[in-house]
Amino acid sequence: MSKRFPMPMPFGWFCIGYSDDVAVGEVVNVSYFERDMVLFRTASGKLGLTDPACPHLGAHLGHGGTVQGESIRCPFHHWQYDTDGVITDIPYASQIPPKWQGKPCLKTYPVCEHNEVIWAWYHPEGAAPDHEVIELDEIGDPAWTERARFQWRFDSNPQEIAENGVDVAHFKYVHGMDAVPEGETTYDRHIRRSRVTGMQDIKTEAGERQSIETVVEVVQNGAGQKWVRFTGLMEYLLQVLVTPVTAECVDVRFIYIHQPYPADSFKGKGIQAAIKNTNGQTGLEGDIPIWSHKFHLRNPVLCDGDGPIMRFRKYFAQFYVGGPYPDEAQPEPVLDIVRSS
Repeated sequence: MSKRFPMPMPFGWFCIGYSDDVAVGEVVNVSYFERDMVLFRTASGKLGLTDPACPHLGAHLGHGGTVQGESIRCPFHHWQYDTDGVITDIPYASQIPPKWQGKPCLKTYPVCEHNEVIWAWYHPEGAAPDHEVIELDEIGDPAWTERARFQWRFDSNPQEIAENGVDVAHFKYVHGMDAVPEGETTYDRHIRRSRVTGMQDIKTEAGERQSIETVVEVVQNGAGQKWVRFTGLMEYLLQVLVTPVTAECVDVRFIYIHQPYPADSFKGKGIQAAIKNTNGQTGLEGDIPIWSHKFHLRNPVLCDGDGPIMRFRKYFAQFYVGGPYPDEAQPEPVLDIVRSS
C-alpha cells in the first residue's frame, strides 16, 4: 500500500509478455508483482516461471541458467529443475536428496499462454487460480491476421485504470468527446460485461453521408484480462492488459487485432485513425498524466452525472485478499447479475 493507493495489488491472471517473447530453450528475467522471476521455455514448448534463486546455493537462474530438455539448469553446479520446481538431475550426486525426490524445492508460479499472451497468476498468499483466462475467437482465425502492439509504464494501480471505463463524465473533459452512454452492464462473479450501441454518421469512400450502427462490447475477466470488440465501419478487437509492476506502478499493453485492409484504403485508414485516437490524447495518453498523480479516495464526493463508479468498485473489491481496504469491513463478493442502462 502507498499514500496514493490504500489498496494492495489485486490478485489474478496478468500479462507478463507475449508468446513470441520467449523462444524454445530461452531463459528470460521478468519483474512484476514486486518480485523478480525467471521465465523459460522447455524443448517441448512448455513454459516455466520460477523464483530466481537456485535452492541449492542461491545462484541466479536467470543469469547463466540454461534449458536442458524439459528442465532449467543452474549455472553454478548444474542442478536441474522441471517446470514444477522438482529436481530432475544433480550431475555429481549418486541420488537426489531423499527429502526432495519428486517434490518441488524451487518455488514456481502458475503460468499459461492464451491469445498470444503469456499470463502469470499472482496471489499474495500463494492461493491457486480461482478462474481461467478466456480465449478469444479472433486469435487463430485465418481472417484476423493483423496485429499492432503498444506498451506504456507509469505510476498507477490496475483498479484505477479499469475504473476509468465507467467514469463517463471524464470523456468530455479529458478527451474532448461527446457524452458516452453507459449502455447495458452485467456483473457475474469475476466477469463484467458491458455493451453500448448507437448510430454514427460517417462519410463513405464515395463522399456520401451514411448512418451506421456501432457496437462496443467490453469484457473484464478478473483483475488482469480485459478486451473490447468494436463493430461498425470496421471490426477490430483490442486487448487491454494492465499488470502491476509494484503496488503503484503498472505496465499497460494494448493489442489491436483486425482483418487485413490495404493501408491506403478507406477501411485501412479508418483502422489507423481508430488506433491513433484510442492511444493518443483522446484515449490512453490523455489519461496517463492524471493517473500518474491522482489519489484513490475511498469515499469520493459524487454527483448524478458521474457513472456507476461505486458499483464498479464493489465488483473489483473481490480481487483483493480481505478487500481493498484491509482496515474496513468489506462487501460480499458479486454473486448475482445486475443490469444497468
